[in-house]
Amino acid sequence: MIRTLVVDDDFRVADLHVGYVDRVEGFGAVGRALSAADAIEQTRSLRPDLVLLDVYLPDRSGLDVAKVIRTFPEPQPDLLFVTAARDVDTVRTAIQRGALHYLVKPFTFPTFREKLEQYRAWRAQLDPGQSADQAAVDRLYGALRPAPSAPPKGVAGPTLEVVVEGLRALDRAASAAEVAASCGVSRATARRYLEYLVEAGQVERRLRYGSTGRPEHRFRLVSSGT
Repeated sequence: MIRTLVVDDDFRVADLHVGYVDRVEGFGAVGRALSAADAIEQTRSLRPDLVLLDVYLPDRSGLDVAKVIRTFPEPQPDLLFVTAARDVDTVRTAIQRGALHYLVKPFTFPTFREKLEQYRAWRAQLDPGQSADQAAVDRLYGALRPAPSAPPKGVAGPTLEVVVEGLRALDRAASAAEVAASCGVSRATARRYLEYLVEAGQVERRLRYGSTGRPEHRFRLVSSGT
């Protein structure tokens, strides 16, 4: 379980996010902090794997909390900012202080779940005992790469969800034709959406060579762990 500390100045929002965390497979909320001081103390005492950190706290900024956490002995928790702060300077500072993701309020549970699943996929690929070649490094960064804020023309949200669920249901690397059959769309539609998901870092594309020597593109969800 990825032990997660939720930090937010509003107790109602904090409780909501605790519930969100507990709904995502592989995660569990181990604490809830409503102030910077409480966040620092709970991080020190609970040693969470992940801290969901608000910027606007009553005593100090969440950016200050991140700076303090970065002085703690290893292993330090990963940081995911969850906040209404959207100015570029704040985002830049959050990144400089170790934020792996930055989620802007308000958002829906599916958006929240997507960020945590991206983080879980990234974490699953880390093996301290192994070295990483360039391909492995690219996969690590791809697992954390956020999808574009809005799909391009020709990519509709509902159909995108259908394709993702179709690929998830197969639970393996699959061709565009197999995904199309799984989710009930045309092969061309499945291929277009899968290519978009590859660019967004949510799906990995591989080549498989058959008996004829002609390669076949196969796709799998980065977060599927297959």
